[in-house]
Amino acid sequence: MRDMSEPQRPARNVLGGTLLLCSTRPMTGFFRDGCCNTGPQDRGSHTVCVLMTADFLAFSKAAGNDLSTPMPDYGFPGLNPGDRWCLCAPRWQEAFEAGKAPKVVLAATHEGALEHTKLSDLKKHAVDLM
Repeated sequence: MRDMSEPQRPARNVLGGTLLLCSTRPMTGFFRDGCCNTGPQDRGSHTVCVLMTADFLAFSKAAGNDLSTPMPDYGFPGLNPGDRWCLCAPRWQEAFEAGKAPKVVLAATHEGALEHTKLSDLKKHAVDLM
């Protein structure tokens, strides 16, 4: 058990910096805090901050995960192209392998994503590299 008197280390992104906000409109993240934070209870590893595309939304729906249809009972507005969202790293990897991966915001992608995908692959789809 963690000693609560010790300061908690800030979450890190895949580039080694402090994890930045992904989105609050729509509110995203496993903990619905706007960040792609993770923890032991996040079995899906919702760690990749993506910029949704119509192509990826169609791919995800065909794979059995409809992210575009609103589900008001769960507070889910449905996603549209251009929305930022904390995507499960294994789903991003699956989409990458199928040539359907959405763009990635590296500074808002949790380092935990690297357990499921390579940094070099994420960089190929980055919107925040110069």
